[in-house]
Amino acid sequence: MEVRAVAKNVRVTPRKLRPLVNMVRGRKADEALTLLRFAPTPKARVLAKVIKSAVANAENNFQMSSYLRIVHIYVDEGKTAKRFYSRSRGQVSPILKRSSHITVVVAEEEEIGA
Repeated sequence: MEVRAVAKNVRVTPRKLRPLVNMVRGRKADEALTLLRFAPTPKARVLAKVIKSAVANAENNFQMSSYLRIVHIYVDEGKTAKRFYSRSRGQVSPILKRSSHITVVVAEEEEIGA
């Protein structure tokens, strides 16, 4: 059985999260959390929080063991807040404040091999 957790409208751009997602894809959940703990970027905390949520969903709601592996993990683009700032000669330039939707799917180790 696969269990998922989703974090929507996270105020971090998908472009900054994707290298972290690629780093933990396919790993055991404990190993992924350890890697993210020592990642040199503060964005790793956001990703670790979603992985912890998926593990907690599996253990509490579905009585799965703690031997979980990340089956699918991906980052999609969320809403973009559009702001403007003034430039010379009465012109404006856009500021795009991007957000992300993070989805994590975990499953037990025995199911993956079967």
